[in-house]
Amino acid sequence: MALTLPSLVLDTNAALYHLGNRLGQPLPSGLYFVSIITEMELLSYPGLSSPEAQQIHNFLSHLTIININDSIKNLAIQWRQQYKLKLPDAIIVATTLSLEATLLTNDQQLIKIQDLPTKSIVLSL
Repeated sequence: MALTLPSLVLDTNAALYHLGNRLGQPLPSGLYFVSIITEMELLSYPGLSSPEAQQIHNFLSHLTIININDSIKNLAIQWRQQYKLKLPDAIIVATTLSLEATLLTNDQQLIKIQDLPTKSIVLSL
């Protein structure tokens, strides 16, 4: 019997913690995805230097980036209306749900939503 790895979506804050070496423990094993929103947020960070941008590109090259499709768009609209989420958060949530994945995040608003599978990131002190 082959073991299947869990599907995990990195929220932007989790990606930033990883890139900033702020994780208190390694990320769990799994198949990693990010929403195109996370890619855009990371690469448009104010004051981003060329070496930092290259580090982000290198990091993202090891992940699967998920674009917005009709399913994600419709889920994002539904979740934004139901939970009053910011549009980027709604798209990241919809991406997670469309993949039947778990969202790695420290966003307390998202962690509180019972219908959304989430896992918190442990930060170093």
